[in-house]
Amino acid sequence: MKSIEIQKKYLHFFKSKNHAILPSAPLIPENDPTVLFTTAGMHPLVPFLLGQPHPKGNRLASNQKCIRTTDIEEVGDETHLTFFEMLGNWSLGNYFKEETLAMSYEFLTGKQWLNLDKKRLAVSCFKGDKNAPKDTDAENTWLSLGIPKERIAFLGKEGNWWGPAGKTGPCGPDSEMFYWIAEKPAPKTFNPKDKSWVEIWNDVFMQYNKNEQGKYVPLKQKNVDTGMGFERITAVLQNKRSIYETDLFQPIIQEIQQRSKTSNTRAERIIADHIRASVFLLAEQVLPSNVEQGYILRRLIRRAVRCARQLELEHLGSVAEIIVKEYNQRYPELKKNQKFILQELAKEEARFKATLEKGTRVFEKEIQKLKSKNIPVKLAFDLYQSYGFPIEITEELAKEHKLTVNKTAFEKELLKHQQLSKEGAQKKFASGLADHSQETRKLHTATHLLHQALRQVLGNHVQQKGSNITAERLRFDFSHPEKVTEEQLKKIESIVNEQIKKAVEVTYKELPVEQAKKSGALHFFDQKYPDKVRVYSIGKFSKEFCTGPHVENTSEIGKFKIQKEEGIAAGIRRIKAVLE
Repeated sequence: MKSIEIQKKYLHFFKSKNHAILPSAPLIPENDPTVLFTTAGMHPLVPFLLGQPHPKGNRLASNQKCIRTTDIEEVGDETHLTFFEMLGNWSLGNYFKEETLAMSYEFLTGKQWLNLDKKRLAVSCFKGDKNAPKDTDAENTWLSLGIPKERIAFLGKEGNWWGPAGKTGPCGPDSEMFYWIAEKPAPKTFNPKDKSWVEIWNDVFMQYNKNEQGKYVPLKQKNVDTGMGFERITAVLQNKRSIYETDLFQPIIQEIQQRSKTSNTRAERIIADHIRASVFLLAEQVLPSNVEQGYILRRLIRRAVRCARQLELEHLGSVAEIIVKEYNQRYPELKKNQKFILQELAKEEARFKATLEKGTRVFEKEIQKLKSKNIPVKLAFDLYQSYGFPIEITEELAKEHKLTVNKTAFEKELLKHQQLSKEGAQKKFASGLADHSQETRKLHTATHLLHQALRQVLGNHVQQKGSNITAERLRFDFSHPEKVTEEQLKKIESIVNEQIKKAVEVTYKELPVEQAKKSGALHFFDQKYPDKVRVYSIGKFSKEFCTGPHVENTSEIGKFKIQKEEGIAAGIRRIKAVLE
């Protein structure tokens, strides 16, 4: 069965069970600064799992794109990925255990659905502890569906319990489904430790709330959250031991092999996974950088470049093109952003190649002087600072030479460096203002209008990277990968002046920091905020965290004029403007 058919069957099945089909949410979570990426299908649904009514109803299903990097070192084996897709269905206070397990069983074994061999199925349930009882409800449902008692294993919280995500919150037992993938007949008794049993689905029953006292209190609204790994079930249905052997990856792997001069299975798989993840991140306008999502993207691309060197694969652009071609049918945003994806991938590849060789030579030279098996922290940090080596690449180089890196010491050195940089930045951009005069207030308010206008014209990837304001002019630094055209500058200028002419009121509120973040206010500087922050709004046009002085109405500003636009660093542009 082809992967596209599996996805269609899944969504069609749950649509037939009165579930609303949701489109995949973005990889970059909306209005959630606590995490870098969407890591599961339930992630975008958290408010609704907590009781907020969903506009589509209380039965939902989706095919969600996700990114997790916790197991990045394992990528290249049979099953681990950074980018993956999760098939999921949810009940928000509607059906519960009996109905969801029955639907899971029907979809897995039904002849018109996946038609899996019932004799190769096994399940696990929660065995109970002092906080919650043994899940006999799930056990009895599985028995009624025809799963033999010896094929039901009971596991503790480490195996069959979900949540809460923090110290408190919704949680509950889960029941996992396994499939026997070995050629020999499945044993009568299910042993979860036997690797021939592959987990294919997980049904979570959110029936408790863990409170601040650590007690598990039954929830009034009991939810179901299920997740089936798309790549894993595809491997099972295509009778493949590895997800990289499925039709989801074979066109990518074949492209890599055709353009490589040597072969290395693990390197091929890492490139396939990392460039697939990079393509999807770039499609959402994430740019390689040294912070947050941009750091993960940079790490993925640079790791792929290292593997490409092992294969003597010259460029990764053709690999990205194949990924766009293969996934465009389900994710049209890839084709729409193909030019941007290929340009930014090529830029980062070239940027890293220019320093990789030099940095590797420095590494090779320095390790000749070592008197122990440990890489000095100074060398690891110099490679990071001077040659753009993520610590993971230094670790890989060290491993190849049977050396070790003290990652904890490196992270301490990095933190010290970041704190010094932040202090310097705070001195340089103390609200970005030279003084608090009326002219400076006007220009400072204009930067808020400029910031939002840039995002409207260029895209939401634009983030403020610094500002410097005097009574005579403003200077505004922002993230953008290429020169802003004259036509775009005129449009930006026009939007700012339009808001000035509208005589929009400028207001502020002091809010708890978490509430301020949830309000949608822009807050891009990587800093620790106080418990309460000030959020400035210019009508409905702009909303940002800010502490500097502003005018009370945009009509006070005057005419806004852009004088110059230029690049100041990789991916960073600068606009200079005045008021006339």
